Amino acid sequence: MTRQPATITEIDAVYYRWLAAAGSAQASKQAEQQILDELTRLASEPVAGAALVPRIPAIIPQLMRTLQDENMSAAQLSRQLSQDVLLVAEVYREANRPCYHSRYNASPSIDNMEGAIMLLGQNGMRMLLARVAFRPIVSMQSGGLTIRTAPLIWRQSEKCALAANLVAPALQANAFDAYLAGLMANVGLVVAFRLIDQMHAPDAFPQSDAFIAQVFAQARILSVRIAELWEFPESVTRAIGQAWQADADPQAQALAQGERLSKLRMLVDTGRLPADDPFVMTGLGKSELQVFDKLADDEDEDED
Repeated sequence: MTRQPATITEIDAVYYRWLAAAGSAQASKQAEQQILDELTRLASEPVAGAALVPRIPAIIPQLMRTLQDENMSAAQLSRQLSQDVLLVAEVYREANRPCYHSRYNASPSIDNMEGAIMLLGQNGMRMLLARVAFRPIVSMQSGGLTIRTAPLIWRQSEKCALAANLVAPALQANAFDAYLAGLMANVGLVVAFRLIDQMHAPDAFPQSDAFIAQVFAQARILSVRIAELWEFPESVTRAIGQAWQADADPQAQALAQGERLSKLRMLVDTGRLPADDPFVMTGLGKSELQVFDKLADDEDEDED
């Protein structure tokens, strides 16, 4: 019998159990329901959910508005960037990565902000600022489970954003909005893992199929609510909410493809699944396989 492509529910189940390094001990249905009830409450009260993650730095929306202006100047952006020392350091680090110098035959070392901005370009700057803004949100740490999963969630978020950005043009979706949606989609999952961290018993882990499906569903709702609270573009919040729906618009389809490819890539790169496993490969067309290859760990540094 021909295998059907893995559903997102099946992928999420494998991804969750790998992400949490869940053992064989299963939490009771009552314990799982208590966590779900709290996550549902937070999804209906996004201010409370948003309080569990740090807000995007205030300078970022201002910089994003400048980058949306096709007539923006490197000098203008340089003045705004100078308000945040960490952002300045990130821009220099990005501009001095070897991939940019080999790609554009640039000077071996960029030592002025305007030169760095010109090298990265408008789209490169947008993506860089988005990553810098989201890193502390997704990489936050608290309990043991969160400390272990946070770097992995952030890595998958970066891969998801890149994949959604790459597939967006073929779907006639906005590439940068797809990138933002990819980074924002996991914010609710971060909150979910903080709750699991705080509420699960040390000798039993919540990992039933029904629980996992509900965690991802409620986490998605929470991501949408927090994105709305933070005044993200409607196209971004709508994409997060519609991803995987049958009538999803192109923006949501780009995010759904990004989620699928990035989660499968994480499972392959970390040895959870072999690259040629039918669970991974079935249903991926030529263009999707090209994006999947670009998400490999040893290629990310040259592609994002």
